[in-house]
Amino acid sequence: MSKEESTKKKSKSKWPVYLSLMIVVLLVVGYFTIPSIQSFFNEAWQVLTSGNRKEVESWVAQFGAWGPVVLIIAMIAQMFMIIVPSVMLMVTSILAYGAVWGSLIVLFAVFIASSVGYAIGKLLGRDRVQRIIGKKTEKKVSTFLKDYGFWAVIITRLNPFLSNDAISFVGGILRMGYWKFIGATLIGITPLILFIAILGKSTNSMKTGLLWGSLISLVIFLLYVWYDKKHKQIG
Repeated sequence: MSKEESTKKKSKSKWPVYLSLMIVVLLVVGYFTIPSIQSFFNEAWQVLTSGNRKEVESWVAQFGAWGPVVLIIAMIAQMFMIIVPSVMLMVTSILAYGAVWGSLIVLFAVFIASSVGYAIGKLLGRDRVQRIIGKKTEKKVSTFLKDYGFWAVIITRLNPFLSNDAISFVGGILRMGYWKFIGATLIGITPLILFIAILGKSTNSMKTGLLWGSLISLVIFLLYVWYDKKHKQIG
């Protein structure tokens, strides 16, 4: 491969990083320079941290056709708002737009948010990301990702109670292949989205379903870790 071809390939592989960085920069600049955008984010913060699902659904509904865009932006902002669970936004989307369209919106939102998180981790590096997610969390997720790579991303996305956002930042820090990371993200998050879509009509069944789904996914993963360690010891 010639030097020119290598440069083109490297530049092409970095476009998701540049695009994600552009989104973050535009959001930050807009917040500090445009009053209406600042007001929007302040209101979004208040609503999304209220813990009131009906209030969140009502807030999204007022945007009409722009609702999906709002949810995507909220999913990105959620990475920096630890007290706002991403599952709540998934539930909101599915309840507001139905099982099919709501699920597709969530899938696209996760794709965008994960790309942004990956780009931030890759561009800012370990020290700065630790200020966002905490040093302890970063170290744990890094070890987890180094040991299990592709499967670590899948199991983290599949379980709503694991560090979904942290895995995106750390994936960028460790410079995991972007498409490998995104592929694992979409494979892992799809069953969770379908699970929420199926159980979305009943709050109680959703809570029970998510709990059992999380426990089952953890058991499967622990069995995989046990098998992997035993296999390495034999080898």
